Amino acid sequence: MSTVSLVPEQAITSQTTALEGYVGFDTITQQIEKKLLKRGFHFNVMVVGGIGQSGLGKSTLVNTIFASHLIESKGRISAEEPPRQTTEIQTVSHSIEENGVRLRLNIVDTPGYGDQLTATRDRYIQDTRIHCCLFFIGPTGHALKPIDIVVLKKLSEVVNVVPVIAKSDSLTIEERAAFKQRIKAELVFHNIKLYPYESDEDDEQEQALNESIRDLLPFAIVGSERNVVIEGRPVRGRKNRYGVINVENEEHCEFIYLRNFLTRTHLQDLIETTAQIHYEAFRAKQLMAIKESSGSQASLASPAVSNHNPQGMTSPSGLGSNVLTSPQTIGSPAQSQKSVPAFS
Repeated sequence: MSTVSLVPEQAITSQTTALEGYVGFDTITQQIEKKLLKRGFHFNVMVVGGIGQSGLGKSTLVNTIFASHLIESKGRISAEEPPRQTTEIQTVSHSIEENGVRLRLNIVDTPGYGDQLTATRDRYIQDTRIHCCLFFIGPTGHALKPIDIVVLKKLSEVVNVVPVIAKSDSLTIEERAAFKQRIKAELVFHNIKLYPYESDEDDEQEQALNESIRDLLPFAIVGSERNVVIEGRPVRGRKNRYGVINVENEEHCEFIYLRNFLTRTHLQDLIETTAQIHYEAFRAKQLMAIKESSGSQASLASPAVSNHNPQGMTSPSGLGSNVLTSPQTIGSPAQSQKSVPAFS
């Protein structure tokens, strides 16, 4: 039987040594950048609206964030037209490019979970890990509904949840501020953890940025794909009873903070957090469930049978190797074997 000799940790020393000539390993960042740019990036977003609230402008907001017509809006053409509802889960994929960077964007538009959530649908999405869930809260000015709290608790366990107050221009500045504080208090009371999370690995600058974002949650947003003229120039916005709303004016709404947060400061961290925290936690729970199930089967088996490994439990590394593998890049062939937990 062969043995492995381990080198004591204290015997390993590291020294800084000056190079006597150019080696070239400083190009590794360029190599990584070239490979990533060639492959492109994947970002998967789910938009969720609450009970009886399918007309919250989910599609419009996504289109506004990415400055493209990605999802067919179900909003009203005129004030007289009744709101159109999302009656089934819709997934759309688009490849968009900006300054040579290609982004494969997958958007999952869900119905209001009070409109069409049944016991038979125990999974919303299969074979795709969602990097960000935009949770839409209706501008009621009151409080979260009990079902909102239940769904938020479940969602926050498996995905990065970012809450937004939809169509916030229907509230006055004072109403909006009071509504946000009420929601914050409810989230704290029910111990609902939202993204971005606190981490000891963040430096002071990252901690300050994340704290400023947490102070803004939930984002009070307004979306619009149409241009309106303000002071002689066209801007993305819309008219309401108070006047003209410029969605990119931080005095009117917090859309610009949400967009910068999702695309300019936290895009990569959302992807990494999905793999390192949520997917690994889900994978560990699945492995534990398989282990417990196999153990109960073994205890019911005869003594002769119980000496054998239960089916599918040859070793942890062999457990469901086609499904529960280590996290892969979203969109790779191995990813097609994965599934994402939902509200169960």
